[in-house]
Amino acid sequence: MKKNREIEAAVSSIIKALGENGEREGLKDTPRRVAEALRELTEGYSVDPKSVLDVEFNETSGMVVSKDIEFFSLCEHHMLPFFGKVHIGYVPRNKVVGISKLARLVEVFSKRLQLQERMTKQVADSIDKQLSPLGVIVVVEAEHLCMKMRGAKTDSKILTSELRGLFEDFKAREEFFELLRLRSGE
Repeated sequence: MKKNREIEAAVSSIIKALGENGEREGLKDTPRRVAEALRELTEGYSVDPKSVLDVEFNETSGMVVSKDIEFFSLCEHHMLPFFGKVHIGYVPRNKVVGISKLARLVEVFSKRLQLQERMTKQVADSIDKQLSPLGVIVVVEAEHLCMKMRGAKTDSKILTSELRGLFEDFKAREEFFELLRLRSGE
């Protein structure tokens, strides 16, 4: 694939610029492996988020919450990983999606060069546009290796949120966060 060859050439140049011998045993296949990894880590560009939420059921219910959706992404500033969990809540107007669709939507947006703030907004916007719920809330909690390994060298977690509709009301938000606190068997 032409694009993979372009990535491989770029990685070979980086290895050389770092002062390494790209032909030594441990590095000679690195450009190919990096190209394959980057293709997999950014496959979200090839998926239309609308197609993920296209199977809807005519249902109404109370709040739907999907918590602890794990994700991995690459920050667009340093191309270093950030990872964590996404929590989504929505109150259907008249449509719900299969529960796995929310995790798949997170995957579509996380498998791109990304900013946490943008990803949070993209997930909320997609649910809001596709399902027209009475309200949607998305909370993302992540650790950024660009902050841990370089720069500030801090172990802090970053939290971002997007709220629409009913969740702009304190009482609905509080109910969402109470549901997040619930654990099996408690």
